[in-house]
Amino acid sequence: MEQKILPVRLISGPDQVCFGITYQDQMLRVKEIKNGKETLWHLYKQFDQLRLEWADPSFDYPDVTELLAAIEASIVNYPHQKKLSLFIPCGQLKELFDSGVLFMDEDNQITVYVDLFWQQARVWCPSNSVRDFPIHYVVSHGRRHPLRPPKPMGKVYQRYISWLGRTLSFRAIDPAADLSCFNRWMNDPVVAEFWQQEGDLSKHLAYLAAIEADPHVISLIGCFDDEPFGYFEIYWAKEDRISPHYDVNDFDRGWHVLIGEPHMRGKPFVTAWLPSISHFLFLDDHRTRRLVIEPRTDNYKMIRNLTQCGYENVKEFAFPHKRAMLGMLSREHFFAEQMWVPHLNSLSQSVSIS
Repeated sequence: MEQKILPVRLISGPDQVCFGITYQDQMLRVKEIKNGKETLWHLYKQFDQLRLEWADPSFDYPDVTELLAAIEASIVNYPHQKKLSLFIPCGQLKELFDSGVLFMDEDNQITVYVDLFWQQARVWCPSNSVRDFPIHYVVSHGRRHPLRPPKPMGKVYQRYISWLGRTLSFRAIDPAADLSCFNRWMNDPVVAEFWQQEGDLSKHLAYLAAIEADPHVISLIGCFDDEPFGYFEIYWAKEDRISPHYDVNDFDRGWHVLIGEPHMRGKPFVTAWLPSISHFLFLDDHRTRRLVIEPRTDNYKMIRNLTQCGYENVKEFAFPHKRAMLGMLSREHFFAEQMWVPHLNSLSQSVSIS
């Protein structure tokens, strides 16, 4: 059944331009926060076709960023549509045709394919630093793999979560600013049960320093409206300890997570951050075809939530420190099945730690 989220109130940030968007009575209002400029659009379904029409006589053409924000709002409101038909003047939008945002179909109708739109990093990655780093092979710890790009700084991903009314973001960890919070999380009994990294500030400072020195791992802090809620470690699987346990590819990525704030461990939060970390990793390098994760086999809630968000339970295997379940998510499945919109009612009420 078509999921309804009416009226939409959305924050969108394509190309680092922030828009506030409302949708009611088939009218989208797209307002640029900084200068107050507002444009109008009609958004409606006709014969099961989702249509977005330029409806602002004050301007001849929509700006590129305005159009990207309007498209995002359209497909957030109708999350199960596979495509969107646009009725807009397109004389200034060549770059969007060139980058795959827009297509002209056989009937000369401008079309947005939703799975391709969600692969446009410029909409969700504010640093605009996403690129495919050139391939140069190196060997580390006996494993041959591509040389990895420098680690990111600052905010790497943001997405407005309409059912929470909050902006989710991931940013690179700042050990000086985040150490106290990280230490508190690691000593939380729920976290410690799975991570087994309890200790004092000096231990955790050394832990983060070791991650910073390892080119195949990146530490991120997850935030809702800039309030930290959890810690994410993302890694290149080819040079990780997981690589001997499956047929690893050069650009496979994996991740670990802990949710440190108890009041942010419920179902609505899981449905926000779990698809979003997957989305970010697919955006970060377009050559990434698969994501992997290896929770403990007794972490039943996490395994259920991963399954609901598109991850396949491939097999159980033995690490020296745990019995793990190999979960895997393909790029094709994530985008074709629109896994950024999980089935909200089927996720577990709370999430444990991976």
